[in-house]
Amino acid sequence: MNKKNIQIWLPVLLSVSLMTGMFFGYKLKDNMGTYGPSFFGKAHRTSLQEILDLVKQKYVDTVNIDSLGYFVIQDVMNQLDPHSVYIPAGELQQINEDMQGNFQGVGIEFGMINDTAYVMSILPKGPAETAGMQAGDIIISANDSLVSGKKLNEDRIKGFFRGPKGSEVHVKLLRNKKQEEITIQRGIIPLKSVDAAYIIEPGTGFIRLNKFSATTYEEFMENLERLQKEGMKKLILDLRGNGGGMLDDAVQIADEFLDGNKEIVYTEGKSSPRQDYTARRPGLFETGKLIVLIDEGSASASEVLAGALQDWDRATIMGRRSFGKGLVQDQFTLSDGSAIRLTVSRYYTPVGRSIQKPYVHGDNTAYKKEVSERFTKGEIYHGDSSAHNGKAYKTKGGRVVYGGGGISPNIYIPFDSVDMVPKEKKAVYREILYDASFLYYLSNKAQLKKIKTPSDLQQYTNADASVFPFLKTFAVKDSINLDLLSTYQQQTLKKFFASMVGRQLWRSEGYIKMKNLNDPLVNKALEEMRK
Repeated sequence: MNKKNIQIWLPVLLSVSLMTGMFFGYKLKDNMGTYGPSFFGKAHRTSLQEILDLVKQKYVDTVNIDSLGYFVIQDVMNQLDPHSVYIPAGELQQINEDMQGNFQGVGIEFGMINDTAYVMSILPKGPAETAGMQAGDIIISANDSLVSGKKLNEDRIKGFFRGPKGSEVHVKLLRNKKQEEITIQRGIIPLKSVDAAYIIEPGTGFIRLNKFSATTYEEFMENLERLQKEGMKKLILDLRGNGGGMLDDAVQIADEFLDGNKEIVYTEGKSSPRQDYTARRPGLFETGKLIVLIDEGSASASEVLAGALQDWDRATIMGRRSFGKGLVQDQFTLSDGSAIRLTVSRYYTPVGRSIQKPYVHGDNTAYKKEVSERFTKGEIYHGDSSAHNGKAYKTKGGRVVYGGGGISPNIYIPFDSVDMVPKEKKAVYREILYDASFLYYLSNKAQLKKIKTPSDLQQYTNADASVFPFLKTFAVKDSINLDLLSTYQQQTLKKFFASMVGRQLWRSEGYIKMKNLNDPLVNKALEEMRK
């Protein structure tokens, strides 16, 4: 063999020899079991890994190691902060769908009334409507699986209709006492972030966001531009009950309100260097009067947005103190398809205050009770300035704000306790109103379709003497006597009922418009706008 051939083949021969040695080395290690040395020296194994291996290899009975691992992971996460969580593989898809702003299905909303599955509403131009399904249809079966007449939970029924885009679901329906069959081809169904966007009174717009997903900024901009074309000069932005979501979308919305290169938020953690998020472009609404509504359900990205606008004195924050979630999570997918959301840093507003309320590592119970204690201790009814234990800061305009416990409003509006129902009955009342409003809509559809405005609908339901007796018949089924409610509570119940009927007529925007007619916080915001 000449010198040139040796130079070519020598590296190849060395590589083959090395790989052969590694192969036999690992086979030898396998034969030695857990105690075999690693190729690069002694393997680093935790006590937890050793215990799980010993249980698998030596325990007297067969044990599902994956199940054991699940409980171990849960215990580990419980020792961290309240927002670091483990997400089983079976739940991950739905959570990710909510964040990405869509899912794959047929586009219906259903409800169970007396073990009967009704189509409550249908996405306009969605797969179900295209196939001929209508609100009020009774679903008998989906792909030969019986739906009505059986006690199935909602998740099970959802599973019948969700599936890959382009796949089909064969449905048997009952419409006007006549059975029909349709085939629906599944498609992409949007999960809207904007519940309502309309001119609430001349010159003043109203936008309500329910979350921050990957599509929120796009939705927001479409509606903001439309409202400006309709004459909007002032804006009420409703973030009540918005638990947050995608930080980037909240930052982009803040950018539409702040001029120059103002800081919006920064994040920082032990292993995560400081990252600043600033305004980058001219915004569409940098000068108009702005009011932001928040409450104890406003969290995370909602607090980032409200905090930035408050720190720069760009908006008046109205309502009640927000939740206080200022921890940032990254999601890490595990080999079995599950994931963990691990807290990696904290949010800080432009003046440097932390949004996060106090917590104790490993004690999530007290943390979860904190919001309910705002009710029991009276903060939610009487203001919360005395509740601040955090450090005081000053906004760019010199107003005092606080860190370490959510965002406190500039104008506090207490919770209206008069219309409260017992906590343990809230879900029951909600179901009563939901079912009753749907059947009322079906029975009066022809007349209701003629109504064009929320105020007209409220007058219609107020004038209908059959409404309260109709509600009473539903309540009796759940052993609730509505006659025991005060006159004010009965009136409030009828208003919520009218809102639910509005939802049947005009979907989520109709519901919000109806509620806003009698919402104390919205009315206070409108008063502030008129000054």
